[in-house]
Amino acid sequence: MACWRPRADVAYVPMKNLSDRYDPKEVEKRIYANWEAEKCFSSEDQSTKPPFCIILPPPNVTGQLHIGHAMNHTIQDILARWKRMSGFNTNWLPGIDHAGIATQGVVERELAKENLNRRDMGREKFVERIWEWKEKYGGRIAEQMKYLGDSCDWDRLTFTLDDGPSKAVKKVFVDLHKKGLIYKGQRLINWSPKLESALSDLEVDHKDVKGKLYQIAYPIKGTDQQFVVATTRPETMLADTAVAVHPDDERYQKLIGKKIQLPLTGREVEVIGDSYVDREFGTGVVKITPAHDFNDYEIGKRHNLEMINMLNKDGTINEVGGKYKGLVVQEARKQVLQDLEELGLLVGEEVHKHKVGHCSRSGVVAEPMLSEQWFMKMEGLAKPAKEVVESGTITFEPESWTKVYLHWLNNIQDWCVSRQLWWGHRIPAWYCDNCDHITVEESTPKACGGCGSKKIEQEEDVLDTWFSSALWPFSTLGWPDKTEALKTFYPTSVLVTAPDIIFFWVARMIMMGLEFQGDVPFRKVLIHGLVRNETGQKMSKSLGNALDPVDLIEEHGADAVRFTMAALLASGRDLKFSTQRLEGYRNFMNKIWNATRFALGGLEGFDENAKLPGKDDLSDADKWIIQKTAECEANVHESMQSLRFSDAANHMYEFVWHQFCDWYLEFIKPSIYGDDAKAKAATQAVLVQTLHRICKLLHPITPFITEEIYQILPGSKGQLMTQVYPTVKNDTDWIQLGDEKTAQEIDLVIKVIGAIRNIRGENRIKPGEKLKVRLSPQDSGTKKILEDNNDLILNMGRLGESTISDSGEVSKCAMTPVRMTNYSVDVIVYLEGLVDLDEEKKRILKAIEKFQKEMKSLEGRMNNDNFVKNAPDDVVEQGRQQIKEIGNKIKTLEQSLQHLD
Repeated sequence: MACWRPRADVAYVPMKNLSDRYDPKEVEKRIYANWEAEKCFSSEDQSTKPPFCIILPPPNVTGQLHIGHAMNHTIQDILARWKRMSGFNTNWLPGIDHAGIATQGVVERELAKENLNRRDMGREKFVERIWEWKEKYGGRIAEQMKYLGDSCDWDRLTFTLDDGPSKAVKKVFVDLHKKGLIYKGQRLINWSPKLESALSDLEVDHKDVKGKLYQIAYPIKGTDQQFVVATTRPETMLADTAVAVHPDDERYQKLIGKKIQLPLTGREVEVIGDSYVDREFGTGVVKITPAHDFNDYEIGKRHNLEMINMLNKDGTINEVGGKYKGLVVQEARKQVLQDLEELGLLVGEEVHKHKVGHCSRSGVVAEPMLSEQWFMKMEGLAKPAKEVVESGTITFEPESWTKVYLHWLNNIQDWCVSRQLWWGHRIPAWYCDNCDHITVEESTPKACGGCGSKKIEQEEDVLDTWFSSALWPFSTLGWPDKTEALKTFYPTSVLVTAPDIIFFWVARMIMMGLEFQGDVPFRKVLIHGLVRNETGQKMSKSLGNALDPVDLIEEHGADAVRFTMAALLASGRDLKFSTQRLEGYRNFMNKIWNATRFALGGLEGFDENAKLPGKDDLSDADKWIIQKTAECEANVHESMQSLRFSDAANHMYEFVWHQFCDWYLEFIKPSIYGDDAKAKAATQAVLVQTLHRICKLLHPITPFITEEIYQILPGSKGQLMTQVYPTVKNDTDWIQLGDEKTAQEIDLVIKVIGAIRNIRGENRIKPGEKLKVRLSPQDSGTKKILEDNNDLILNMGRLGESTISDSGEVSKCAMTPVRMTNYSVDVIVYLEGLVDLDEEKKRILKAIEKFQKEMKSLEGRMNNDNFVKNAPDDVVEQGRQQIKEIGNKIKTLEQSLQHLD
């Protein structure tokens, strides 16, 4: 269906081919292609508009859109579209990460199918093969992002291995090395035997494992005594270099300094005293293996112990293990235990639950191992990164994540930045065959910087993927060149991310931004939770409850998926994704579509070039909807400014579904189908103008359907996403046509009609049954409003009789009080002859009992000091508000019960 454009020389004629039902599949791809063709997402390096920039957390090149991406991208796209419509030069900068470990793993699995491996191919051929894979599959997630509606500036799409970021990586590495902040040294690191690569501390998941605590006897040299040590890893005794006790432990004080003979190896080691030892754990004696345990490593440094590595890169035992050489760790453990038992040295064992580090990339147990690697000194970089958060220069939303961020920086360790991979940024360091000098340069040196020899070879290792990501806010804008984009968009405006990469990415970006730009990389960090299922369970393929957003979009449309995400998104909390709510918001899209079809059907003869009507020309309903539009604009603007997207979505939903569709379209039927030409023209103008504002308000959340509708409305110009977002401040000419007092009066009428409808529904009275109603106003002002609108109440309430009187019979009636700030009326519906009064009493008593149970449960929670102390303030306030509301419901039901007697 081609986009329709109005002509200025003819009256508007509604489209005849507007489909009966909104079909997202037909609309979304066509509209997105049109946005791209017209460069609607583009930003300018130089502009008079204020800049707004978001950098997309770059998804892995191996990845595909998952439900977490869908939430994260929906938030960013809402912000980007809202800011773009609010007059900002908006740069939502997309990127894709080379994902060193993940990508190399994917390609190696592909090679295995061909009976090939990377070592046989050699580095050059293997890397060529990865690039071939990247060109074939690497754009998959970008296309899926478009499916969701992401309005990224695609001309700026950046890959972490592109020339620009690669140039930045080399410069940062060299500069930090020159400053002594990057060094090569031997330290204890986490090692993945599966990947045969070093891992950073953040790439290790510590999982609870049900293992065993073994008690092993170590003979004390020159005595008939023995130590009994407790360990969960008996195989590491092959690399023990000491046995430790607490220096104040009276049981062992006299033995400090003695020698013991290690079982199985015969090597002699010393008994040392160290306050780290827990006298209450096990026997109070611990074996010390500095090269394979992080706590032992620190003890080893304090006591200048020998550090013996017993592992090969593949996780097998090396020559240090003697007869156990070549065994994998688990096999070695089994054999060691068997040999100890034969020697009578395995004293005992017990089931023991403890945490074991696992490689987050491959899932295998991560082995602490002494290794020579490249490291970055973090303490000096962490200090200013702490200060900018403590001072409020950077803020976290929600604020609670500030403490988490600062705690990590206060306990930060040097970062192991080297990885034993072939795919990634190869470390710009060259080793000399003739001397020990390491030449570190941005470009390939011609000779050794130490002795001048030309026999130099580049470091085989690559940098941790997160190294390049740490530079993302400025490397993507052209740094180290002084580009206009860098001047305009750095610092970026806001970062939207999940809490699991605060340390991997957020903290490191802040450090690198301060170090190389002298300024923070962003002002605000918006942290969102995880997407869980509707019961709160984590989604995963293994549990069989994972949702594919592409499948959801295929079935329900991108707008429904996006609106569901926005409406359920509470600040910092996990989102409980409900397919039932998704279906409800898909119905919301259909509601908007059908409301538009109805509106277009009432625009025959409408002159879109006519001047806006004056206030005196408008009906009360017209003034009411304009006032409600103003309230919606104010609420949405405040919610968006505060990053409360669920509030914004729910304000829009209430306005569009209930106020516009349910009430205004009903109110105006007599006008648009009546004979009063002037009233009809005024209402048509209000109808069109309101639809324009609905499209603009909703567009950041539901871009596709709103763009489609906007294009068929009279007066539309250009693309909706380039129009001005409506606020109370910039929409004053229209808003002044509304009237607050009139709106309050119409609100009273709506509440009265709603009360009548509720009584009909609660008592299961047939829709066609004409009711007899008495309205009992509490003051003359309320009475006047009800009298002026009695015909409307009769019609929309489906009444046979409506009297307005403050006195009359109330027995055998249902009564609902309607209370507003300035108005008060009791709605009394006569039930005799329409319902079984005894059954109705039972129903009310049952409802009272249900509410009383709810009240008791809530009061119990609110009276729990621990709950009130630990729960978020808004949850506590919500609980108190619920108690108040339930109390009012019980009171109303009790009054209704009295009226039935």
